Amino acid sequence: MSQNKIAAVSRSEFGKGAARRTRRAGLVPAVLYGHGTDPVHLSLPAHELSLALRVANAVLEITIDGGKSQLALAKQVQRHPVKPEIEHLDLVIVRKGEKVTVEVALVIIGTHPGDAMVVMDQQTIALEAEATHIPTDVEVDITGLEIGATITAGDLKLPTGSVFNGEPTDLILSIQPTPTQEAEEAAEGEGEGAEAGSAEEA
Repeated sequence: MSQNKIAAVSRSEFGKGAARRTRRAGLVPAVLYGHGTDPVHLSLPAHELSLALRVANAVLEITIDGGKSQLALAKQVQRHPVKPEIEHLDLVIVRKGEKVTVEVALVIIGTHPGDAMVVMDQQTIALEAEATHIPTDVEVDITGLEIGATITAGDLKLPTGSVFNGEPTDLILSIQPTPTQEAEEAAEGEGEGAEAGSAEEA
């Protein structure tokens, strides 16, 4: 869980022009909502925000116009397609003890046989966790697994307090044989043949 204190100021100007002016001033336009409250438009310091959001599912402690602080989860981050900049941020209000559902990264640990490869069916897993104790990732240990072995959601060791609400049989990964050069060349040949057939039909 990442919790950072950030001072925000309320925003009264909207639209693309206003957003550009906000970003030129070193700020990021944001919207804070949730718990039945009206959306609040904010400007957050870009540098501090970038540091806070280096961790997935960051929980921010936001003070608006010097008033009372509010915990908020970074829900949707819009980034510049080329520059390392945050263009807009959606924040959802959270409270201590409240459960939230978040996507948590799956991290492979351990080793597998040299003639095998790991085929990931999922890169993340949706977990329900306490808002101020969101895990940064879930480790998936593949030590000792042979070709043909699989790991499902029910095999995962989830962090304390986290719950997976899906099916325990949901496939996470499998150990598959590494394709031989001959198999790869055959697959490429089949692909080229299909493309040639499509071109002739056209």
